[in-house]
Amino acid sequence: MSALVIYETSFGNTALVARAVGDGIATRMPVRVRSVSSLGDDEADGEDLVVVGGPTHAFGMSRPQTRHEAQERLGDRPSDYPGIREWIDRLSPDRDLRLYATFDTRVEKVRHLPGSAAHAAARALRHEGHRVVDRGASFYVADTEGPLLPHERDRAREWGERLAVRSLEMLQRA
Repeated sequence: MSALVIYETSFGNTALVARAVGDGIATRMPVRVRSVSSLGDDEADGEDLVVVGGPTHAFGMSRPQTRHEAQERLGDRPSDYPGIREWIDRLSPDRDLRLYATFDTRVEKVRHLPGSAAHAAARALRHEGHRVVDRGASFYVADTEGPLLPHERDRAREWGERLAVRSLEMLQRA
C-alpha cells in the first residue's frame, strides 16, 4: 500500500503542510509528495491513498483568477498553472479501493466563517464517485501570506499518521 499527497500552494504554506502530512503518512506506508503543477494526468494511478490539499481562496478551492491575484501579490507575472480544482476535474474513475482525503490552509482570523478548500475538494471527489475517508482538515496561517501558526506542522504530521492508520484499516477490510 502506498500514498500520494498532491498539493497546490500560493505562498508556500500549503507545501509545508503537505510535506508534514507526508511525514505522518510515511510512518505507516510509502508516500510521495508532489505539487499538482508537476503531476501528469495519470500519475496517481498506483496509489491506494491520495491526499489532496490546497489553499482556501474566496471560501473554496482556488480558481485561475484567485491564483493570478496571489501571484501578483508576490510580484510575480501571472501564469496559468493548474490547481487542485482542475486536477480533480480531470481525474478519471478509479478502482473501488482507492481512498481520498483532503486538507486546506486557511487564514486563522476567518476560522469560523463557512467555506473551505478541503470541504469543496471532498464534495467534488464524492460527486464524481470517489471514496473520501476523512471530512477534511484545515491548517491555519497567521495572514494571507502566512506564516503557518505555531504547531500546525506538528498537527499536520499527526493528522497524516492518523489518516494512514485509518486508511490501512479500511483497505485491509476490503
